[in-house]
Order: sequence, then C-alpha cells, then structure tokens
Amino acid sequence: MDGNHAPHSIQHPPPERDGSFSYDIESMDGGGVLRGASEALLRFDDDDGGGPREPLLRKRTMNTTSQIAIVGANVFPIESLDYEIVENDLFKQDWRSRKKKQIFQYVVLKWALVLLIGLLTGLVGFFNNLAVENIAGFKLLITGDLMLQNRYFTAFLAYGGCNLVLGATAAAICAYIAPAAAGSGIPEVKAYLNGVDAYSILAPSTLFVKIFGSILGVSAGFVLGKEGPMVHTGACIANLLGQGGSRKYHLTCNWLKYFKNDRDRRDLITCGAAAGVAAAFRAPVGGVLFALEEAASWWRSALLWRTFFTTAVVAVVLKALIEFCRSGKCGLFGQGGLIMFDLSSNIPTYGTQDVIAIIVLGIIGGVFGGLFNFLLDRILRVYSIINERGAPLKILLTITISIITSACSYGLPWLAPCTPCPAGSMEECPTIGRSGNYKSFQCPPGHYNGLASLFFNTNDDAIRNLFSRGTANEFHMSSLFVFFIAIYCLGLVTYGIAVPSGLFIPVILAGATYGRIVGTLLGPMSDLDPGLFALLGAASFLGGTMRMTVSVCVILLELTNELHMLPLVMLVLLISKTIADCFNKGVYDQIVVMKGLPFMEAHAEPYMRQLVAGDVVSGPLISFSGVEKVGNIVQALRITGHNGFPVVDEPPLSEAPELVGMVLRSHLLVLLNGKNFMKDKVKTSGSFVLRRFGAFDFAKPGSGKGLKIEDLDFTDDEMEMYVDLHPITNTSPYTVVETMSLAKAAVLFRALGLRHLLVVPKTPGRPPIVGILTRHDLIPEHILGLFPNLRKSH
Repeated sequence: MDGNHAPHSIQHPPPERDGSFSYDIESMDGGGVLRGASEALLRFDDDDGGGPREPLLRKRTMNTTSQIAIVGANVFPIESLDYEIVENDLFKQDWRSRKKKQIFQYVVLKWALVLLIGLLTGLVGFFNNLAVENIAGFKLLITGDLMLQNRYFTAFLAYGGCNLVLGATAAAICAYIAPAAAGSGIPEVKAYLNGVDAYSILAPSTLFVKIFGSILGVSAGFVLGKEGPMVHTGACIANLLGQGGSRKYHLTCNWLKYFKNDRDRRDLITCGAAAGVAAAFRAPVGGVLFALEEAASWWRSALLWRTFFTTAVVAVVLKALIEFCRSGKCGLFGQGGLIMFDLSSNIPTYGTQDVIAIIVLGIIGGVFGGLFNFLLDRILRVYSIINERGAPLKILLTITISIITSACSYGLPWLAPCTPCPAGSMEECPTIGRSGNYKSFQCPPGHYNGLASLFFNTNDDAIRNLFSRGTANEFHMSSLFVFFIAIYCLGLVTYGIAVPSGLFIPVILAGATYGRIVGTLLGPMSDLDPGLFALLGAASFLGGTMRMTVSVCVILLELTNELHMLPLVMLVLLISKTIADCFNKGVYDQIVVMKGLPFMEAHAEPYMRQLVAGDVVSGPLISFSGVEKVGNIVQALRITGHNGFPVVDEPPLSEAPELVGMVLRSHLLVLLNGKNFMKDKVKTSGSFVLRRFGAFDFAKPGSGKGLKIEDLDFTDDEMEMYVDLHPITNTSPYTVVETMSLAKAAVLFRALGLRHLLVVPKTPGRPPIVGILTRHDLIPEHILGLFPNLRKSH
C-alpha cells in the first residue's frame, strides 16, 4: 500500500454542512477505526432529477482493493511511483550548496544518457532483426531444399521441429528467468509511466529475456512481432542506465548513478520507449509521437526535445548498420528486416469511388478491431488461468500454439493453386533460396504458390509482399481470404503465451490482407493499386485495435515513404477509431485493466462529481509526532506496508496541533539506520542530520536494493529513545480540503504524478489531518465498493 488513510484514535466532529449524512454499513474487524472516515458529506442519490431518493451508503472503511497485478505472465505486488519533489531540509541544503558547474554536469549527463539510450536501443534493434532474418532464413532454406527433393513430410518435420525448439526455448527462458518479459510490455511501460511500479518490470533479467525471447519467438514463425517488445526493451535499457546499472549482476557505473529519483527515471524511460518504436519501424518521428500519444502520462517541451534527439540517434545508427549489410556481410540479412516498404514509385491518384471504398475500409477496420479486442480479452483471461499453474504449463501452451501455427503455415498453402509466373516480372519467379514475392513451394518450374508467398516467409517479408505495387493479380482471392482468417485467429491465440510478443505485426498483416482484398475486388474501377489498399487496410485495423491515430499515421508514412497517401490514411484511421470506440477500449487499455494495473486516466469519471475528497479516504491513519519515539516508528513500519506518514506537531512542540508535512517510509529507514537518537523529546535544529547525511543518502535505490525494516535491529534502550523527523519531513506536500470535489482531486493527483495527497479539514478546531488519498483510493473498484449505489450511474 502507498499510504494510510483515516484517523483511528480521534473522534471528529461532523463538518458544518447542511444535510450532512454519513453511514458506514460495514464495520471494521477489530474495531478502533472511526466510522465514516472523514465524516464528510454523503449526498442523496438523485438520478432522474426528482427529489432525494436514498443516501449514498458507505459500505466499508478500509481500502480492500488489490495490491497485486499481472506483469508479463506472473502475478507480482505493485507499488506506486512518486514524482513529487520531497522538499525537506536535506533537499533545500543540497540545492543551496550546488554550484553552476554541478548543474551543468547534471544537464550534460542527462543528454549523454539519452544519447546512450539511442545508441544501445538502435544496436539492439539491429541485432534483433539480424538474428531473426538469419535464423528464420536458415530454417526456411532447409525446408525449401527438402521440398525441392520432394521430401515433403521430412520438410514439415524439419520446419515444425525448428519452430517447436525455438518456441519452447523462448517460453522456457521467459517462464523460468523473467516472467515479466512475456507479452509486448507496452501495457506495463504505459502503466509505469502513469506511476505504477511492479517487481522486475524493467529489471536486467527482463531485458535479457525480452531481447533473446523476442528473437526466438519471431524466428519460430509465431504470428507476433518484435515491435512491442522493442518498446519494452528501450524502456529497460533506459531504466538500467538511469539507476546506474545493476548491483545484483555487477554491472554498475558510478558516473551513471546520478538520477536517483522517479522524475528523472520517468523522463529517461519515456525516451527509451520512443527509441524502441524508432528502432522497430525505422520511424523516428513516429517514435516520438507514440511516446506522446500512447505511452507517456506526463509531457513537457524539454522531454519532447530529448525524445526527438534519442530517436534521431536510433535512425542514424540503423542507417549506418544497414548500409554496412548491403555489402553482404550480414549473412541472410541482406535488405530484409527493419521493415521498409517503399511504395513511392509514382504519385497515386484517386477518385470518388476510391474514397467510398476507403470509408468502407475504415468501417471494416473498426468492426474487426472491436471484435479482435473483445476476443483477445476473453482469450487472455483463459490464458491467465493456465499461466497461474506454473512454468511447465506455460511451456506446454506455447508448444501447442507452435504446433498449430506450423501446421497452418505449412499445410494451408497446399490448398492454394499453382499460378504461372508473370511475364516480364522484375523479380525472379519463382524465388528459391531467398525471400521474395513468388514462392514455388510444391509447384512445378515456372509456377508459384501465392499463399506460400505469404505463409512461408518472415512476417516482415509477408507484409512487404502484400504492400508491393504492380502485382494486382499475384494473389488469388481465395488465398487472401484463407490467409486473413488464419492470421486473424492465430494472432488472437498467440498473444498471451509466455513469449515476448507484439501485436503490431499481426494487426498490420491482417489489415493489409483485407485491404488488398478490397483493392482486388474493385479492380479496374479504382485508380489505386491493391498494394496501396493494403496499406490503408493496415491503417484501418491499427486504428480499430490500438486506437492510436497520429502516431500510427506517421509510422505508416515513414514505413512506406508514401506522403501522398497522408489524407487517405488520416481518413481511414479516424473512421476506424470512431467505429471501434463504440464497442470497447483500445487493446492496450483493455490489457492494462485485465492485468489489474491501477492506471489513472486523464479525466475523472462522471460519478466522482457526486463525491468529495473526504468521502473516500480510508483507515486506519497512522501519524507521527515531529519528535517521535523510536519504538513507535519501528512498530508502525513493522505492522503496516504504508509508504507515507503524516507528521503532526503537538504541544509542547507547538502551540496547537499542526501538520508539519509528510515523511516517506524509505527516509525513515535510512534515518533509523543512522541511529542518531536522543534521550529526551526535544526539537533540534537538525544540523546533526545535515552533517551526518547528504541528499544522496536518501535517494531512491534501484529495484530491490533499498533498506527494509527487517534489516534493522534495535536494543531495548534504543527503542525508548527519540528521533527528530523534522529534517527529513516534506514540509510542502500537496493537500486538498476534504470538501473538494473528488473529480478535481483525481485530476490533480494524476496531473502532478503524486503518490500521496493529504486531505485536511475544512473547519478549525479539528485534528489537522483527515486522511491520505493514494492511487488505490481513486480507482473505480474502491469508490464503487464504498458506494454501491453509484453503480447505477457508472
């Protein structure tokens, strides 16, 4: 839990408001908690504009919302991040003592870190593509050679066996080393940038499995992409650099240990997520817009410059490495991978009938996208039950999907007819021993199998074939229908297995297929090439599933180098998103909810305007005096998991009870570990704390490295001594009055990136603190659990 909530020992007089009613219809176990956490006003429910109907009954006092969530393929405890600056005496002293040289070093180091993030993410992106093209290419070469010898069953065994080994290996390292690496990682990164932290979400082990698991999974022929995992990979690289490396794996660099707070790490991880998209699609501007539109919850102009610089570095690195590979020194890589579909051979023209067809495409994309998200949500819920049963079942599920995928990709092309090679083709037909549009498969010389050209390729090459121009008659309509159904279904059942997997590529594949179907059906009635309809179909399905518009539009244009298609891509994205929004949320938003991550939206729910901040604080509240007995602090830390405690001065330390501020659990542990205790309860100047500690001592450590109360040991005499909390207390925490609209409090909480929001009384003569609002107090599960009557208006 992030904080503590309602007073447990002080009887509050009710606030002076007309018509104030507070009901608690569910008592706390053990007693000792005040009924009606803040005695704030609970209004009558008036849903139809008539008179008052029934009071909004408060069902309970304690917050019972879940403190765990599904991260990757396992369940982990979750915490909140604190983007607030802790303005205590140590912080003020640190900033007063900083010289211009140190400030300059900080700025330079921040730019140096984003440079490193761009370089490393670009290198990892290139390595991923290089490995996939060579491993998958070698597998397809072996299978093709066996088929040329008419050893078809042996070819299937070799093809399916390679896929099985690669898929099982990817699942094994994911299940046993880093379960948090399963899936795309975009929902987890999105939640992290919203302020939700979970164990191992950005750990070095997760980075390792994300890289190699993605390579193995894509090479295994699964209908998944490496683009989503690249976003998670970039975020992991940024986190590793931001916390100065990993002490656990002996990968530490002292000069990188500068950014010991959540605010700076948030900025670096945003840059890493943008770099991941840039490395996956060779789309630097698209990466920046993806971070802005989908990933980040907080944005500012300085961050825009840094993300743009990071993605520009990625683009330069990829360009240099691809030029190196054109010399043939990268094995089977050649010009494959790093999907780039150059469609700009001439300027496209389009008429009224094309615009009508594009509107239809947008509607189709919205319907298929909404259906895809609905079915995926149901399938993921079933998979979560399987994954909870342990690593062996995760691997077994992956093996099952691998066998089904291999059977489809090898078996379905046998249903397609052989087509004579087109006369005067610019490409070799049939293509043997390399990627290309025309796969011979089982066909005689001079013929090719259109369905095999889609199935018997890497996913990147299949997309390139669908986007190709001047190939209007290459694919039979029956082949396109079979491929669309297979990819749509395989994409649904593949995402969710214990393998790093992205959704971009399956969605682009399926959308490009039905886009090409529409383009082929129009035939001579249209001025647009079927390859351009494939591009628009991919855009429509992306809009229908992801619900992103600006970033997807720019990514597709950077991918295809087809700026003339901008108006049509914009139109189809807007239509598909509008249609799909009528059915459900975007796929990543659904996954965030399904995983139980307490994501806070930028807007408040309408029913929150019926409540005030004091209505939802929950107990018990534990506060400390400004000079507190060591035993009391130790006991509170041992019996609670709270991460923030209000500090209240009472006579004789002050004339009347006075809220000093808030102290963090991590800071208390550092202070207790220093054992600078006093025998008498007196307020000090704090100078001994300033001499004994520096701001760096209280900086946030890396994952799992901080002190725990179990690590500390105290004698009986020390437990009876006192410690002054004033030097480490944040004396300017964000506070709201208990009568503030809950909707406003929620928007404030999210906009400022808070972990704790203190609720203070409106009227004088009462205790100076009513409770603490945390992320879990503001999520619908908690609010609707407190006030069941609000469900009617939800």
